[in-house]
Amino acid sequence: MRASLDNKWAMTNRKHLHKFVMLPTMSNQDRNKWNQRYAEDNYQKNNPVTLVEDWLPRLPVGRALDVACGAGRNAVLLSQAGYQVDAIDISSEGLKRARQKAEDQGLSINWIEHDLDEPYPFDTDYDLIVVMWYVNLGLVSRLCNCLVAGGYLLCEEHLITEQEVIGPTSLNFRVAPGELREAVSGIDILLYEESVEVNSEGEQFASARVVAKRNGVGDQ
Repeated sequence: MRASLDNKWAMTNRKHLHKFVMLPTMSNQDRNKWNQRYAEDNYQKNNPVTLVEDWLPRLPVGRALDVACGAGRNAVLLSQAGYQVDAIDISSEGLKRARQKAEDQGLSINWIEHDLDEPYPFDTDYDLIVVMWYVNLGLVSRLCNCLVAGGYLLCEEHLITEQEVIGPTSLNFRVAPGELREAVSGIDILLYEESVEVNSEGEQFASARVVAKRNGVGDQ
């Protein structure tokens, strides 16, 4: 699904592709890559994503799902805020680090090891779903239906751009302009931004971010 979307986009937007390449989707390779990174302590991102930190105080507390949670930086924040958290990722090593971090703080989180390229029976009563830097737009669309009425989806992805930016060089791990908005178009979009910004290390990065809400009766 992802490859076909990227190929279609690339046919009409080749000027953006001079520094991005298409790679085949290989779940076992992804699992091994991330397990090695975590095992060798080569992944140092410990702070929650800014989008999550900024919006969390505005959202009702309840059940939360952190998709592609990695070492648990966002899942731990959600649990600290009082959410009952399910957190899912392909990497056993990442989940091991996340579990230890949560236990050290006395937090109870349901950690799930699963390849998200394969079907998974997600619950359908989440008050909040978080998807950060994991590109699977078909899954993002389906997750909109896993929210309760009045539930929120927060998602941020690396964006394809002509500018020189850090981050993945493969189209598999970036979204084209407008793609993320289309993926969540079935629910109410409260915030949608595509931007190129400079991080705290002075590095330029491009992202698309969305905050969306599944409306209930009377929310129109």
